[in-house]
Amino acid sequence: MTRQELYNIIKNKRSFLCVGLDSDINKIPKFLLKEEDPVFEFNKRIIDATIDYTVAYKPNIAFYESRGVKGWQSLEKTIKYINSLDQKVFTIADAKRGDIGNTSKQYAKTFFDPESSGLDFDAVTVSPYMGSDSVKPFLEFKNKWVIILALTSNEGSYDFQYIQPQVPAALERFGIKVKRESRKKLFEQVMTKSLLWGCNEENTMFVIGATKVEMLAGVRLNFPNNFFLVPGVGAQGGSLQEVAEAGMNSKCGLLVNSSRGIIYASDKEDFDIKAGEKAKDLQMQMEKFLFYSKVL
Repeated sequence: MTRQELYNIIKNKRSFLCVGLDSDINKIPKFLLKEEDPVFEFNKRIIDATIDYTVAYKPNIAFYESRGVKGWQSLEKTIKYINSLDQKVFTIADAKRGDIGNTSKQYAKTFFDPESSGLDFDAVTVSPYMGSDSVKPFLEFKNKWVIILALTSNEGSYDFQYIQPQVPAALERFGIKVKRESRKKLFEQVMTKSLLWGCNEENTMFVIGATKVEMLAGVRLNFPNNFFLVPGVGAQGGSLQEVAEAGMNSKCGLLVNSSRGIIYASDKEDFDIKAGEKAKDLQMQMEKFLFYSKVL
């Protein structure tokens, strides 16, 4: 999917909602366990109930891989079902892959080459820790996207992502001026460096956690045109209004993810209806932000 196609979906649906399909067989409604493939049946009903309000779906691959062959089959059926629908949506494999070049090529084939794996996602989340080798192979696929982990919502993000070089500070004590580039936090350096790997606004998004909203406006200033995938709204405590105010650009530039708050809105037989209501509520809020920001 191209950037323009994604933008068109956002305008048509008046939404920038991404629904995370973190579908845990131990948390789905018990009555579904009698189905041949309970997780796929759960996903299908969630998708049918929310597709009018969402522009993207993001299966968290760990919830499928952990179930072995059965889980992988549920994932394959889920992505094929989404891609068969008349309403086109953006699909994200939340896999957080990151390895040396040859291995990354195989990961890219896994999620982007349906003839090889049976899967055909629009995007995959990638860890950039090993550098350009981790990212470049994913860029070889036309109209596919990499979503680079930049500033995440978890507590452990403070372990590395905020680190700043100490040498510039030491030099400045001796009156030696240091360029702004040398003062960047690690996550900022990762984002800037990625632009040298072939990453651009047409093929790359960045993960910026909703609970890090105090940093979001500055990140948007430095990366005015890229889309940001923003997890952490809802169950993790992130504010949709703050994210929209700090991160939206003229093309929206945001995909805001909600997982547990939507898919586990109910554990009863009406779980899909409740999920649809939660998704609609978020879509209506998003429509207001899109209008006020003159995206629509």
